[in-house]
Amino acid sequence: MILPPYRIDASSIPGAGKGLFLQAPVARGRVVVAPDDIRGTWAWREIRERPDAEAAMAASVRWFEDQCTVSLDWPDECYVNHSFEPNGLWHLGFIFAARDLAAGEELTVDYRHLLPEGEAEVFRDAGTGREIVGYSWAESLALSSRALVALQAG
Repeated sequence: MILPPYRIDASSIPGAGKGLFLQAPVARGRVVVAPDDIRGTWAWREIRERPDAEAAMAASVRWFEDQCTVSLDWPDECYVNHSFEPNGLWHLGFIFAARDLAAGEELTVDYRHLLPEGEAEVFRDAGTGREIVGYSWAESLALSSRALVALQAG
């Protein structure tokens, strides 16, 4: 569920398609997106073995270890785009405001937390041209945990 009012519109990120834009300010450290309809998780290898593997892989998000959700119906949360300098922090399925966010801003997260370990995104980062490759579970958890503690400490 997306907590503040928002709209889906053309992304400000070149080549990204649509993006999720906040319609109200959000204070640093506040929850912007919270999981609310998880129907199950699957190991990445199970997703790769599905008959609809290409679509399922594009619609998957790692939640923990090698377990991913698949959202073929593309709920609005799927319109949060990637940035290596995100304004949102992904942590265990929640997205926190990484800084004070203004109304009208497009919400972004670092997709390296959402991809399986070592898996490269099918596109490159629009800002840098760098490849986007999934962190290991340990690295993702350590990085996002430290960032969340720092956000909450003020």
